[in-house]
Amino acid sequence: MRDHRAVFDPTNLEAGLDLNMAPTGARSLPDLIRKALPLFSAVLFACTVASTSALAQTDAGLPETSLQKQLHKLDLGISGVGIYNTTVSGPVSSPVANQGTSTVTQYGSNTAGAIVTIRYVAKPYVGFEFNYGYARYTENYSVSPSQIQTKATEYTFGYLATPPHPIFGLQPYLGAGAGTQAFKPTAHGGQGAPEQARATYYYTAGVQKALGEGHFGLRAGFRELFFIDPDFGQNYLTITKRANTYEPQIGFFLRY
Repeated sequence: MRDHRAVFDPTNLEAGLDLNMAPTGARSLPDLIRKALPLFSAVLFACTVASTSALAQTDAGLPETSLQKQLHKLDLGISGVGIYNTTVSGPVSSPVANQGTSTVTQYGSNTAGAIVTIRYVAKPYVGFEFNYGYARYTENYSVSPSQIQTKATEYTFGYLATPPHPIFGLQPYLGAGAGTQAFKPTAHGGQGAPEQARATYYYTAGVQKALGEGHFGLRAGFRELFFIDPDFGQNYLTITKRANTYEPQIGFFLRY
Protein backbone atom coordinates (compact mmCIF):
# COMPACT_ATOMS: atom_id res chain seq x y z
CA MET A 1 0.00 0.00 0.00
CA ARG A 2 1.32 3.46 -0.90
CA ASP A 3 2.28 5.59 2.07
CA HIS A 4 0.68 9.02 1.62
CA ARG A 5 2.15 10.49 4.75
CA ALA A 6 4.11 13.69 4.16
CA VAL A 7 7.80 13.80 4.97
CA PHE A 8 9.19 17.15 6.08
CA ASP A 9 12.86 17.74 5.32
CA PRO A 10 14.23 20.26 7.84
CA THR A 11 17.28 20.82 5.64
CA ASN A 12 15.15 22.26 2.87
CA LEU A 13 13.24 25.17 4.35
CA GLU A 14 12.04 26.56 1.03
CA ALA A 15 10.48 23.27 -0.04
CA GLY A 16 9.14 22.72 3.46
CA LEU A 17 6.69 25.61 3.58
CA ASP A 18 3.76 23.19 3.77
CA LEU A 19 0.99 24.87 5.71
CA ASN A 20 -0.01 21.60 7.35
CA MET A 21 3.50 20.51 8.34
CA ALA A 22 5.72 23.55 8.73
CA PRO A 23 6.38 25.13 12.12
CA THR A 24 4.09 27.90 13.31
CA GLY A 25 6.48 30.65 12.16
CA ALA A 26 6.57 29.37 8.58
CA ARG A 27 2.84 28.74 8.55
CA SER A 28 2.02 32.25 9.72
CA LEU A 29 3.63 34.14 6.78
CA PRO A 30 0.81 33.73 4.21
CA ASP A 31 -1.76 34.06 7.00
CA LEU A 32 -0.27 37.36 8.10
CA ILE A 33 -0.23 38.65 4.54
CA ARG A 34 -3.86 37.66 4.07
CA LYS A 35 -4.80 39.39 7.31
CA ALA A 36 -2.98 42.50 6.07
CA LEU A 37 -5.19 42.77 2.98
CA PRO A 38 -8.05 44.51 4.85
CA LEU A 39 -5.48 47.01 6.11
CA PHE A 40 -4.32 47.65 2.54
CA SER A 41 -7.95 48.16 1.55
CA ALA A 42 -8.46 50.62 4.39
CA VAL A 43 -5.31 52.50 3.41
CA LEU A 44 -6.48 52.62 -0.20
CA PHE A 45 -9.85 53.97 0.86
CA ALA A 46 -8.18 56.62 3.02
CA CYS A 47 -5.92 57.55 0.12
CA THR A 48 -8.92 57.90 -2.18
CA VAL A 49 -10.70 60.18 0.28
CA ALA A 50 -7.54 62.23 0.77
CA SER A 51 -7.01 62.43 -2.99
CA THR A 52 -10.56 63.71 -3.52
CA SER A 53 -9.91 66.34 -0.89
CA ALA A 54 -6.63 67.22 -2.59
CA LEU A 55 -8.34 67.73 -5.94
CA ALA A 56 -10.93 69.98 -4.32
CA GLN A 57 -8.18 71.94 -2.60
CA THR A 58 -6.25 72.29 -5.88
CA ASP A 59 -9.39 73.49 -7.65
CA ALA A 60 -9.76 76.07 -4.92
CA GLY A 61 -6.26 77.34 -5.67
CA LEU A 62 -4.74 76.23 -2.35
CA PRO A 63 -1.20 74.76 -2.21
CA GLU A 64 -0.77 71.01 -1.81
CA THR A 65 0.18 69.60 1.56
CA SER A 66 3.08 67.16 2.06
CA LEU A 67 0.60 64.29 2.42
CA GLN A 68 -1.06 65.14 -0.87
CA LYS A 69 2.30 65.22 -2.63
CA GLN A 70 3.02 61.72 -1.33
CA LEU A 71 -0.38 60.45 -2.46
CA HIS A 72 0.40 61.55 -6.00
CA LYS A 73 3.23 59.00 -5.98
CA LEU A 74 0.78 56.12 -5.42
CA ASP A 75 -1.10 54.18 -8.06
CA LEU A 76 -3.40 51.17 -8.14
CA GLY A 77 -3.15 48.81 -11.11
CA ILE A 78 -5.46 46.00 -12.21
CA SER A 79 -4.37 43.66 -15.01
CA GLY A 80 -5.39 40.46 -16.68
CA VAL A 81 -2.54 37.95 -17.04
CA GLY A 82 -1.85 34.83 -19.01
CA ILE A 83 -0.47 31.96 -16.90
CA TYR A 84 2.01 29.69 -18.70
CA ASN A 85 3.64 27.07 -16.49
CA THR A 86 6.76 25.05 -17.25
CA THR A 87 7.24 21.28 -16.95
CA VAL A 88 9.66 19.84 -14.38
CA SER A 89 10.85 16.30 -13.79
CA GLY A 90 13.09 14.56 -11.29
CA PRO A 91 13.55 11.70 -8.84
CA VAL A 92 11.35 11.60 -5.76
CA SER A 93 13.28 13.14 -2.86
CA SER A 94 11.80 10.83 -0.24
CA PRO A 95 11.05 7.46 -1.89
CA VAL A 96 8.22 5.44 -0.42
CA ALA A 97 9.44 2.42 1.55
CA ASN A 98 9.89 -0.77 -0.49
CA GLN A 99 9.14 1.04 -3.77
CA GLY A 100 12.62 2.31 -4.62
CA THR A 101 13.42 5.59 -6.35
CA SER A 102 10.94 6.80 -8.95
CA THR A 103 10.80 9.80 -11.28
CA VAL A 104 7.88 12.22 -11.36
CA THR A 105 7.05 14.67 -14.14
CA GLN A 106 4.88 17.63 -13.15
CA TYR A 107 3.38 20.70 -14.83
CA GLY A 108 0.64 23.23 -14.20
CA SER A 109 -1.98 23.78 -16.90
CA ASN A 110 -2.04 27.11 -18.73
CA THR A 111 -4.82 29.52 -17.84
CA ALA A 112 -5.71 33.19 -17.26
CA GLY A 113 -5.68 35.13 -14.02
CA ALA A 114 -5.63 38.62 -12.56
CA ILE A 115 -3.20 40.74 -10.60
CA VAL A 116 -3.72 43.83 -8.45
CA THR A 117 -0.68 46.02 -7.84
CA ILE A 118 -0.13 48.97 -5.49
CA ARG A 119 2.91 51.07 -6.42
CA TYR A 120 4.73 53.89 -4.69
CA VAL A 121 7.27 55.75 -6.83
CA ALA A 122 9.38 58.12 -4.74
CA LYS A 123 11.84 58.86 -7.55
CA PRO A 124 12.35 57.47 -11.07
CA TYR A 125 14.79 54.83 -9.79
CA VAL A 126 13.32 54.40 -6.29
CA GLY A 127 9.94 52.73 -6.05
CA PHE A 128 8.15 49.83 -4.39
CA GLU A 129 5.19 47.61 -5.21
CA PHE A 130 2.87 45.07 -3.62
CA ASN A 131 1.27 42.40 -5.83
CA TYR A 132 -1.81 40.30 -5.19
CA GLY A 133 -2.39 37.73 -7.92
CA TYR A 134 -5.02 35.06 -8.39
CA ALA A 135 -5.36 32.11 -10.77
CA ARG A 136 -6.93 28.66 -10.83
CA TYR A 137 -5.44 25.75 -12.70
CA THR A 138 -4.60 22.05 -12.53
CA GLU A 139 -1.31 20.53 -11.40
CA ASN A 140 -0.63 17.44 -13.53
CA TYR A 141 1.55 14.52 -12.35
CA SER A 142 2.90 11.44 -14.09
CA VAL A 143 1.76 9.32 -11.11
CA SER A 144 -1.54 8.97 -9.30
CA PRO A 145 -3.27 11.24 -8.44
CA SER A 146 -2.58 12.46 -11.96
CA GLN A 147 -4.34 15.81 -11.43
CA ILE A 148 -4.91 18.20 -8.52
CA GLN A 149 -6.95 21.32 -9.24
CA THR A 150 -5.76 24.26 -7.16
CA LYS A 151 -6.18 27.97 -6.57
CA ALA A 152 -2.88 29.87 -6.72
CA THR A 153 -2.73 33.16 -4.83
CA GLU A 154 0.36 35.38 -4.98
CA TYR A 155 1.49 37.85 -2.30
CA THR A 156 4.76 39.56 -3.25
CA PHE A 157 6.65 42.77 -2.52
CA GLY A 158 9.24 44.26 -4.84
CA TYR A 159 11.57 47.09 -5.83
CA LEU A 160 10.53 49.21 -8.81
CA ALA A 161 12.38 51.50 -11.21
CA THR A 162 10.66 53.78 -13.73
CA PRO A 163 13.40 55.35 -15.91
CA PRO A 164 12.51 58.92 -16.92
CA HIS A 165 13.27 58.26 -20.59
CA PRO A 166 10.15 57.45 -22.67
CA ILE A 167 10.28 54.76 -25.35
CA PHE A 168 8.10 55.81 -28.28
CA GLY A 169 6.11 57.95 -25.88
CA LEU A 170 5.65 55.12 -23.33
CA GLN A 171 6.98 55.06 -19.76
CA PRO A 172 9.13 51.93 -19.14
CA TYR A 173 9.37 50.17 -15.79
CA LEU A 174 11.45 47.37 -14.27
CA GLY A 175 10.98 45.53 -11.00
CA ALA A 176 11.92 42.47 -8.96
CA GLY A 177 10.91 41.04 -5.62
CA ALA A 178 9.83 38.09 -3.52
CA GLY A 179 7.00 36.77 -1.40
CA THR A 180 4.83 33.67 -1.29
CA GLN A 181 2.26 31.75 -3.27
CA ALA A 182 -0.54 29.87 -1.55
CA PHE A 183 -1.72 26.75 -3.39
CA LYS A 184 -5.17 25.75 -2.14
CA PRO A 185 -6.73 22.66 -3.77
CA THR A 186 -10.36 23.12 -4.78
CA ALA A 187 -13.21 21.35 -3.04
CA HIS A 188 -14.19 19.14 -5.98
CA GLY A 189 -11.00 18.72 -8.03
CA GLY A 190 -8.38 18.97 -5.31
CA GLN A 191 -8.32 15.28 -4.35
CA GLY A 192 -8.57 16.27 -0.68
CA ALA A 193 -4.98 17.56 -0.74
CA PRO A 194 -3.92 20.10 1.90
CA GLU A 195 -3.05 23.73 1.27
CA GLN A 196 0.62 24.57 0.73
CA ALA A 197 2.71 27.74 0.43
CA ARG A 198 5.87 28.21 -1.62
CA ALA A 199 8.48 30.96 -1.46
CA THR A 200 8.25 32.89 -4.75
CA TYR A 201 10.62 35.24 -6.56
CA TYR A 202 9.80 37.36 -9.59
CA TYR A 203 10.89 40.04 -12.02
CA THR A 204 8.75 42.29 -14.18
CA ALA A 205 9.22 44.69 -17.08
CA GLY A 206 6.84 46.69 -19.23
CA VAL A 207 5.54 50.04 -20.37
CA GLN A 208 2.70 52.31 -19.34
CA LYS A 209 0.99 55.45 -20.61
CA ALA A 210 -0.86 58.00 -18.52
CA LEU A 211 -3.87 59.52 -20.28
CA GLY A 212 -5.56 62.87 -19.89
CA GLU A 213 -4.53 64.57 -16.66
CA GLY A 214 -2.54 61.53 -15.58
CA HIS A 215 -5.03 60.01 -13.13
CA PHE A 216 -5.78 57.09 -15.46
CA GLY A 217 -3.50 55.09 -17.72
CA LEU A 218 -2.84 51.84 -19.54
CA ARG A 219 -0.14 49.31 -18.67
CA ALA A 220 1.30 46.27 -20.48
CA GLY A 221 4.18 44.08 -19.39
CA PHE A 222 5.70 40.70 -18.69
CA ARG A 223 6.38 38.87 -15.43
CA GLU A 224 8.21 35.66 -14.58
CA LEU A 225 7.79 33.81 -11.29
CA PHE A 226 10.18 31.24 -9.79
CA PHE A 227 9.11 28.72 -7.14
CA ILE A 228 9.37 25.05 -6.22
CA ASP A 229 6.43 23.19 -7.72
CA PRO A 230 3.90 22.18 -5.06
CA ASP A 231 3.68 18.57 -3.86
CA PHE A 232 0.87 19.27 -1.36
CA GLY A 233 2.75 17.46 1.38
CA GLN A 234 2.71 14.08 -0.39
CA ASN A 235 6.14 12.43 -0.14
CA TYR A 236 5.65 10.38 -3.33
CA LEU A 237 5.26 13.70 -5.29
CA THR A 238 8.22 15.53 -3.74
CA ILE A 239 10.86 16.28 -6.37
CA THR A 240 11.76 19.81 -5.15
CA LYS A 241 12.28 21.13 -8.68
CA ARG A 242 12.03 24.84 -9.39
CA ALA A 243 9.30 25.79 -11.86
CA ASN A 244 8.70 29.00 -13.80
CA THR A 245 5.48 30.79 -14.61
CA TYR A 246 5.44 33.24 -17.55
CA GLU A 247 2.84 35.99 -17.26
CA PRO A 248 2.15 38.50 -20.05
CA GLN A 249 -0.18 41.16 -18.69
CA ILE A 250 -2.32 44.08 -19.84
CA GLY A 251 -4.51 46.39 -17.81
CA PHE A 252 -5.00 49.87 -16.42
CA PHE A 253 -3.94 51.95 -13.44
CA LEU A 254 -5.38 54.75 -11.35
CA ARG A 255 -3.12 57.44 -9.97
CA TYR A 256 -3.99 59.79 -7.13
